[in-house]
Amino acid sequence: MPHHAVSGQERHREDITVRTPPTDREHGDAAGSPGRGSAAPVPVPVPTPAPDPTPTARTSLPGNALAPSAARRFVRSVLTGWNTHAVTTDDATLLVSELVTNAVVHAGTSVDLECRLDPARGGNLVVEVTDHHPARQFRARPRCPSDDRPGPRPTDLRGDAPPDGAPDGTPHGAHSGQGLRLVAELAETWGTAYRRTDKTVWFHLPAQPGPRDADTLCEHALLRDLDAAEALAPGVPPVPLLATARRSAERGHHRALSFLAEASELLAGQFDEDTVAALATQLAVPRLADWCAVWLDDTTTPGAPRPVPRLSHVWHAHETLVEPLRHALLRTPPALPAAGRAVPWPYPPDTPGPAAPPGPSNNGNKGSNGKHGTALACRLVAGGRGIGTLLLGRSGPAAPVMGGDVTALTEDFSRRVAQALASARQYTRQATISRILQRGLLPRGVARIPGVDRAVVYEPRGDASAGGDFYDIFGAGSGSGRWCFALGDVCGSGPEAAVTTGHVRPWLRLLAKEGYGVAAVLDRLNRMLADEAAEAEPGTGGPGFLSLLYGELVPGDDGVRCTLASAGHPLPLLLRPDGSVRPVAAPQMLLGVVDHVGYGSETFTLAPGDTLLCVTDGVTERKHGNRLFDDGDGLATALAGCVGLGAEDVAHRIRHAVHGFAPAPPDDDLALLVLHAT
Repeated sequence: MPHHAVSGQERHREDITVRTPPTDREHGDAAGSPGRGSAAPVPVPVPTPAPDPTPTARTSLPGNALAPSAARRFVRSVLTGWNTHAVTTDDATLLVSELVTNAVVHAGTSVDLECRLDPARGGNLVVEVTDHHPARQFRARPRCPSDDRPGPRPTDLRGDAPPDGAPDGTPHGAHSGQGLRLVAELAETWGTAYRRTDKTVWFHLPAQPGPRDADTLCEHALLRDLDAAEALAPGVPPVPLLATARRSAERGHHRALSFLAEASELLAGQFDEDTVAALATQLAVPRLADWCAVWLDDTTTPGAPRPVPRLSHVWHAHETLVEPLRHALLRTPPALPAAGRAVPWPYPPDTPGPAAPPGPSNNGNKGSNGKHGTALACRLVAGGRGIGTLLLGRSGPAAPVMGGDVTALTEDFSRRVAQALASARQYTRQATISRILQRGLLPRGVARIPGVDRAVVYEPRGDASAGGDFYDIFGAGSGSGRWCFALGDVCGSGPEAAVTTGHVRPWLRLLAKEGYGVAAVLDRLNRMLADEAAEAEPGTGGPGFLSLLYGELVPGDDGVRCTLASAGHPLPLLLRPDGSVRPVAAPQMLLGVVDHVGYGSETFTLAPGDTLLCVTDGVTERKHGNRLFDDGDGLATALAGCVGLGAEDVAHRIRHAVHGFAPAPPDDDLALLVLHAT
């Protein structure tokens, strides 16, 4: 390292430069400690410019108690004249004050001070503090319990033991400072150079620190102050304030990660966008802000004008202010670019209250950092598309600016809210499509039949609008005097079953209106399913097989003539007014299994008071442990207790019996059709 002496002459160097910072050092404070030499006031030296083009200023200070204050004024004057950054000026002033104090108290000689800007290091500030006491010693490490053990005393960096009479681990004098430790904390690089007649401590600081936002700069200043407080705490062992601050920062980081993880978990399980918005506001308050609001953009067709956003949910830490906040925010919805970044929102509050919410105002940007509070707005963006806007703020005259870490956390939180909203919207779209398609699998209504009361119970498994079971009651043709009914169960589930249902029900109507009888309808339907399966592409499945109960009703003067056939379906039961119950069809092959099979039908009369019950296997095979609902003719027994009831009451009682058979909800579609002759 080049050395610039006070006189301008180059001094001879002999010893090496120590670049590894020690952790302890003799320290003295000029205040309250008598220095060596005169205590007369020292005028502030006028910086003397160096003859070379490198900006350099030097001064020599007497070794008395006023030297540190004179050194501080000198450094601040020089660096202010060089337009050095305020942070660098503060750091340099602090370090010079500490090093000059140490030199005065421990060396007792005059002190040479030099400042220069080194162009070879990008304009870094180089400061050198030189004393003229060659026997100067300092400790290389702080005292530890091992120093109190008997044996040789520890040595310092020069190999010398503490002077006789000094306790182990205690440097010369009554002071035990942290000068070099402070330099190590704040300087970019530093070192100590020993020569025959003097010793120099030098350090480098960036003359112009890199650009930082306000919050980063505040954090830097805070850590710098903590460094100084840790190193300069007098009379007590060094307290790791900087380490504590860093641990606090780490804890804050962990809390932020925990908050984001909790938010992701809660938001991911929601499939309604308004529920997501409500959860988002309640997660943000009070952890991030005093109040929060979420606007949602209405979905529109591409190219359509953007509609006014809808204020989905508002939340405030003071629940009594939720409605005033809502009314204030409704006046001017935010309009932000789809950048996904949090920006200050110019909304000061204008509604009364102890912690007034924000509202429109003509006060410019006071709301972003005014006397009433501060706010941030962040566009909710997912997949490159704007979904809404998140606005949150802090109320009150002393509300801190929301920036730095809060801004970053808000942006991370907003991304999770946006993803949850996008997922909820996608789910809603898919659910709407499925619901519309499923409704198309069921009849829009059931026909009225003269002399017959009818009732239908249809409960798909889960939340589906339609399942593998289907039903229909329709007229066979205008003026035909025939009505048809069907109750079927497609084997399988999911989209494949829905495809088969979508084929079968229209085919039944078409065949019935063409005049085909019950048996002929089943024959042709069986062949149509086989043809569809043969034409299907390999691996696509195609229509599957199904069970079907199909019948035809012809009202007459003495009752209703009923012709029906069962293809692999649970047999229908006929209840007479005397309480007797019997099946009224014979079992036959499932549809779609065998290509060429003949189906037969049976005909009987539904007399007034008779009831015909048709069910799917979701009723008969309802399980409770190892038992089924229809074990021991359970269904017939339940129907026998319905004598004298109309169709609706019979349907309700059978359904109640099925649900009450087991405590668990049904795990299959449940469908039943009741026809009661009147």
